[in-house]
Amino acid sequence: MSHVILYGAPHSLYTGKTRAYMRKQGIAYVERATSDPRFRRDVVPVIGRGIIPVVVLPDGTMVQDTVDILDHFEQAGVPVSAVPPGALQRVLAHVAELYAAVVLTRHAMHYRWSYAAEQKRFLTDAFAGGSGAASADQVMARMQSYLPMLGVTPATIPAIEASYAALLDLLEAHFADHPYLFGGQPSLGDYGLLGPLFAHLGRDPVPADVMKRRAPKVFRWVERMNAPDPDLPEYGAYEAAYLRADAVPDTLLPLFRHMAQELFPELGDKMLMLRRFIDEVDPRTGAPVTDKPHQRMIGTVRTAFRGVAFDSGVQPYTLYLWQRVTDAAEAATPAARARIDAWLRDADLLDLLTTPRPIRVERARHIEVWGRRLNG
Repeated sequence: MSHVILYGAPHSLYTGKTRAYMRKQGIAYVERATSDPRFRRDVVPVIGRGIIPVVVLPDGTMVQDTVDILDHFEQAGVPVSAVPPGALQRVLAHVAELYAAVVLTRHAMHYRWSYAAEQKRFLTDAFAGGSGAASADQVMARMQSYLPMLGVTPATIPAIEASYAALLDLLEAHFADHPYLFGGQPSLGDYGLLGPLFAHLGRDPVPADVMKRRAPKVFRWVERMNAPDPDLPEYGAYEAAYLRADAVPDTLLPLFRHMAQELFPELGDKMLMLRRFIDEVDPRTGAPVTDKPHQRMIGTVRTAFRGVAFDSGVQPYTLYLWQRVTDAAEAATPAARARIDAWLRDADLLDLLTTPRPIRVERARHIEVWGRRLNG
């Protein structure tokens, strides 16, 4: 095998992120559905669960989870790195990655499943691909059952839709002047945001129509992210590279303030719950975070989104993504760290660096495992 195999689906949030990255990097790949018998026979026994995306490298090595997949290719060397060279840009890329997972997954699942009746034919066709209509109905019903734990309830839906509209407006203003978050090259933050903004919000009929009507430049960014080249014709001589000297456009400050408003208090509440969990369970370093690989939650916590209370499932994976923000900040030089702290303080995001953490969460053997205890 001389190419990468990507096991995924056209309508899969995280497959879309991985596929776009491999296209941009010119990585030769073949995409296969999970209905391919080799997925059940060869992949599931290694990964430990039926989950996508999974990439199988030419030597047979399997990598699961988009963060791990992108990190693997970054470490191997790629033509257009998704890791910005500037320390502040790097931290903000990880913040966007975190926001996409914590908040935009909620938006994506709401617009897909709360409007299931209005887009039933489209969704049925997507989920039946390769597995048949009967199987599609079962999978779709299971997906809809996740909504309450993701914070999608009758009480939160108006806040979710207001948030989506505000986000589109902020991104529209940014993409009026810049092709990607940090200039003319997509970062890990762009790929993180693309997951929900493409497969669900930019592809399903109801939210895609909202995006096209309200924020055409955001829709163009979705197209651009899926192109194999920089795709910058409307930006004239804009350089296909990150902005120099770790510059951050002024249009990003209101965008990241929006993220701060929606990441908290949820992240803080989940960290408090994690602290209680660690005190009670006292997990062993290297142990899986849950008893079974397919279980992602260790409990629930009462929190709020835009002032609306709801009960949220607590996934240690969220803390793993948050840790990537703090790790990037701690790796910066003293001068760069001072600039990072000042920028995050202005964006109401400094709590990401100052909130005490009781334990590290690591990724190993395709699952989350407990790392070392911290002082926080």
